[in-house]
Amino acid sequence: MRRPLAPHTAGRFRAPGARTPVVLAVPALVAVAFLLLPLLGILARTNWGDLGTHLTSPGVLEALRLSLLVSFSALGLALLLGVPLAWLLARVSFRGKALVRSLVLLPMVLPPTVGGVALLLGFGRRGLLGPWLEDTFDIVLPFHTSGAVVAATFVAMPFLVISLEGTLAGLRPSYEETAASLGASPVRVFCTVTLPMVAPGLAAGAALTWARALGEFGATITFAGNLPGTTQTLPLQVYLLLQDSPEAATSVSLLLLVIAMAVLICLRGRWTGATTADRAARRVPAADDTGPPAAAGTEEPAPATAAHRERWPLHAEVTGFNQLTLDADPGTTIAVVGPNGAGKTTLLRALLGLTPRARAALRLGDTDVTALPPHRRGVAWVPQDGALFPHLNALHNTAYGLRAHGTPRGDARRTAQQWLDRLGVGHLAHRKPAQLSGGQAQRVALARALAARPRLLLLDEPLAALDQTTRAQVRHTLRGHLADFGGVCLIVTHDPVEAVSLADRVLVLDDGRALQDAPPAEVTRHPRSPWVARMLGRNAWPGTVTGEALALTDGGRLVIADPLPDGARALAIIAPEAVSLHVDRPTGSPRNVWPGTVRELTSAGSRLRVLVTSPEAPDLVAEITPSAALELGLADGVSVWASVKATEVSVVTL
Repeated sequence: MRRPLAPHTAGRFRAPGARTPVVLAVPALVAVAFLLLPLLGILARTNWGDLGTHLTSPGVLEALRLSLLVSFSALGLALLLGVPLAWLLARVSFRGKALVRSLVLLPMVLPPTVGGVALLLGFGRRGLLGPWLEDTFDIVLPFHTSGAVVAATFVAMPFLVISLEGTLAGLRPSYEETAASLGASPVRVFCTVTLPMVAPGLAAGAALTWARALGEFGATITFAGNLPGTTQTLPLQVYLLLQDSPEAATSVSLLLLVIAMAVLICLRGRWTGATTADRAARRVPAADDTGPPAAAGTEEPAPATAAHRERWPLHAEVTGFNQLTLDADPGTTIAVVGPNGAGKTTLLRALLGLTPRARAALRLGDTDVTALPPHRRGVAWVPQDGALFPHLNALHNTAYGLRAHGTPRGDARRTAQQWLDRLGVGHLAHRKPAQLSGGQAQRVALARALAARPRLLLLDEPLAALDQTTRAQVRHTLRGHLADFGGVCLIVTHDPVEAVSLADRVLVLDDGRALQDAPPAEVTRHPRSPWVARMLGRNAWPGTVTGEALALTDGGRLVIADPLPDGARALAIIAPEAVSLHVDRPTGSPRNVWPGTVRELTSAGSRLRVLVTSPEAPDLVAEITPSAALELGLADGVSVWASVKATEVSVVTL
């Protein structure tokens, strides 16, 4: 009997139809041979018996020492100048950005000797800057080791800038924005969040920069000369040896080849810009919650500091894409709802001071924070993905805001542990985010925001990624903490249960404007937005009042019982359970009757929701029992009659 192929063995065989076209394979193989043949030439012509003698000769050792000095000095200078430049290109929009990027790339395409001439005309004794350097600092770069460093930096720094810029561009700004909202200054954010997260791209760029600086020849010999012990690096030594001792030149070339290949093999493609966050996202997460949240009423109390006893009412006047005024007393939780593009996240980012689309004149307590940068506003933000810093464990993530505000390390960790315990994830304090499930990560993100003692708390769909059971647990825990919160909390949500159970008020947005700002019960009874009505499971039809009916915007006519002035814009709300379905046209009291076709049946608890389309009215959702559906013989495509009593229609003027 033949044994089945192991999965990894079977994967090596080409699937049927995956044959490589010859017209592409042949040129590709020729290209590989073209690149490989010169390297094989070096290996074939190397005198292996004299290799040690050649590489240990005084001239080669001196050139090697100088090459290492120049290449590492060039790397240090490239890091000092290139890292800020890469950050600027990746994070800041400014006029002339394309020109600056072209200048960065120019040394990579410029002939090295032309680069050397350009350096002479810029930094030479008769160049643009050379006389000033010599007169002011007595610095002469040409024909000096420092000149070799400048030449190597000029040619090699683009490798660092391009690699790091790509990595920074792939890093989601939410990590840095969240760190700023926790109170970290821009420099602290850069050093503690940005750099650690782009470390792979930085290391790859640094390695490529060092390897390129080690092999630099043309710009160095043109700008700094070829002086033994001063500017004669290994590539220049190879150039001289080719004239007097070709065998020795081959041996030194082999050394440089081995160094370059070693760098590339160690990188193994990491210069493509993979970040710490990207790699963490590819890791298999830990199993779902390994421990339940802390039971209600048993959480360890947070430290009773003066900051926890302070109260911060909110006043905000938002202009730009969003145009509204917000006033809220301390301890108020506001649910922000609305369709996609309504301006919900823009509102939060305006309060944070992170978007040019809208601007918020913001007062928290007695302090006007409008002109303050995000890290000094006292506004904590939990984005939808949580944005936990992947290089820090749960404890250090939670302590981040406290440390940014100057809390001693020990005190910050103790407080952070207390908050993790309160949200039921204290036993996961030493796990990295990649080792947490979605529910655990969300609780850690909430603990981090609450531990920072903000004056205003902004939550952007904080429970959206959780399963129903975990969502209910976290919602219960969060509700308890918001009850004691001394500031105002805004929660963006699409979940009506969250809006009703967590919020004291519901702010309905559409196109950046506030359509309704009222208690949840009022919004539930009288929604003023079709989107909110549908979110609550109601049928919502906008239209214009004409006599005793509503001329519907989407076509059709709806008889209403409430008297309204002619021409008034109104929204008709019809509960699904108020819709009756019939096989034949009803002849009783309903004044609104339409023929229709069943298009969808879905389960809603113990009842069924039926979507009915009609040429005489907008789409209508009815809610009936399974037995009624069976009696009516409902199925997709079945013709029915839908009816609604005029007294069952709630009308809200717009």
